[in-house]
Order: sequence, then C-alpha cells, then structure tokens
Amino acid sequence: MSNSAIAASGLRKAYGDKIVLDGIDLDVRAGTVFSLLGPNGAGKTTTVNVLTTLLKADGGSALVGRHDIASETKAVRAAIGVTGQFAAVDELLTGQENLQLMADLKRTGAREGKRVIADLLERFDLTESAGKLVSAYSGGMRRKLDLAMTLIGGPQVIFLDEPTTGLDPRSRRAMWDIVRGLVAGGVSVFLTTQYLDEADQLASRIAVLDQGRIVAQGPPRNSSARSRAVTSGSGSPASPNSTPRRGSCPAPPGTRRTSPCGCQATAACSRCRPCSAGSRITRSARQNCPCTPRTSMTSSSPSPGTRTLGFQTLGSQTRGSQTQR
Repeated sequence: MSNSAIAASGLRKAYGDKIVLDGIDLDVRAGTVFSLLGPNGAGKTTTVNVLTTLLKADGGSALVGRHDIASETKAVRAAIGVTGQFAAVDELLTGQENLQLMADLKRTGAREGKRVIADLLERFDLTESAGKLVSAYSGGMRRKLDLAMTLIGGPQVIFLDEPTTGLDPRSRRAMWDIVRGLVAGGVSVFLTTQYLDEADQLASRIAVLDQGRIVAQGPPRNSSARSRAVTSGSGSPASPNSTPRRGSCPAPPGTRRTSPCGCQATAACSRCRPCSAGSRITRSARQNCPCTPRTSMTSSSPSPGTRTLGFQTLGSQTRGSQTQR
C-alpha cells in the first residue's frame, strides 16, 4: 500500500447501540478520485469525519497521507483539506477576505499568500466577484470559494463530502471540471456522493456503503459497457439533473438511462442516442452521447424488495450482490 493516499482496515464507529461503521476497509490510490457512494444515513459523513480526525474510531486503523489517524493527528491534518456538506464561508466577508483569512491561518506569508489568493480566484473564476460580500454569492459560487479555501496550503489529500448537493446542472459540471483539474495536478480526492452519475464521471474506483458496510466496490465500467448500477425493485432515485426523453431504441423497454448531457431514455440498448429526440443540446453532444445506465440494469430478475449492485461484490460478506432493504 505504498502508493495509497488512504488505507483503512476494519474501521468501526458506533453511538450507543447504533452501529454506524461496521468494519470497513478502504484503499485509495494516490492521484486518483475514490468515490464512496450511498444513500442518506449510510455512514459516508461519519467515514469522512473519522478519516479526517474529527471523530475517533472505536476500532480498526487507517493511514491518511501515510500518517496514522490515531497517533499522528497533527500530521494528518497538515496533509489534508476538507470540504464538508455545507460551505464553510463567512458571509460577512468578501470572497478575497475569506481566502486571506485562510492564508493567515495557514501562515503562508504576505507575499506568498497574495500570490496564492490571486491564483485561486482566477482558477475558480471568482476574480470579478472577489470584492463582493459572500452573502451575495450563489450556491455554486460559495461551493467554489469553499473548495478554493481548502486548497490553500497545498493539501495532498482532499475530502469532498457531497460537494454538488443542491447545485444546478451548470454548477455541478463546473465542480466536476474542478475535481478533474485537481487530480491532474496530483491531488488525491476522496469523494462522497448520492449520485451514481457523479461517481461514474469522476472516480477511478467506487465503493458502495450501505448501513455501515461496504457491500460492493470496483472500477466504473466506461464506454458502452456502463452496466454498473444501484437499483431496487421500485427503482432508484433519479439524478437531480435528468430531463425525461424517449429514444427510438428497438431494445426491450424497462431501463431508464441517463447520459452525461442530462437526457434520458427508456431502453436497454447501450448504443441508443436519446439526445437526438428533441433534447436542447449541441450537435456534438448528441453525437457523443453514450447512454449511461441508471436503473433496472440487472443480469437476473431479483426478488421484490432487493437491491442489485452491479459492482464486483464482496463474496466474504453476507450482504452479497443482492441486499435486502
């Protein structure tokens, strides 16, 4: 695990009789995006809080940036950056003042701090609004400012806890581009999300957390073979940016598929192009729209009330690839 940015083994956390983390194992390779996918209450935020030393684990061990989270907490905190579910910005300050505050806390020095702040404002397209109070910022601008503040100090590992929740489609795509840019610069990203399409777009490896257990994990299946999905007998929650579209695919109906451009069709064929049917997108987007499976892509017929996970499942766990609700 010498190339691991995060390595966790048997992490456990409970509050009284409520088990939140039930012995999870994680291995996040350096310079990649690792996505922890799961519904509300699955334990995603608790996992982040434990790995960032905000909570103490009841059992197990973990290394973050090659530092032990139990015995080297200061070293761990110096190596990481954390962007939580809600933007941690001061609305009474301007965007530039928020960044300056963080630079002062990191003791970057006056000249270096000024350079870093100017670079981040330009990088996150916030230069024009730098002198405005954050209270006047949109939700997407606040999230970008929050992430920019996280980058001050040059963290090796960044934790993003549901960073796009509540954002509009354009802001979500902008945040995705920012994450890709971070990884291209050698940063390791630990991303939690509820959205399958987000994990599929960004992550090189995905794990599904359900009721405190890792029930499935593996790399995303790209191109036309995107048959990995988290489904249930009643269908999974829709991506917030999907707009219903019907394609002309001759394949049997029953599968709702959403593409990167946000369109949607009912078909089982991976080569159908629902974008061509009345979707308000560019010609190039239509021509390059591989339908991404979202629900009902199963290799067998699961019994009612089961959830099928198309990842490589963990055979040693009793939950398996079909888990009861």
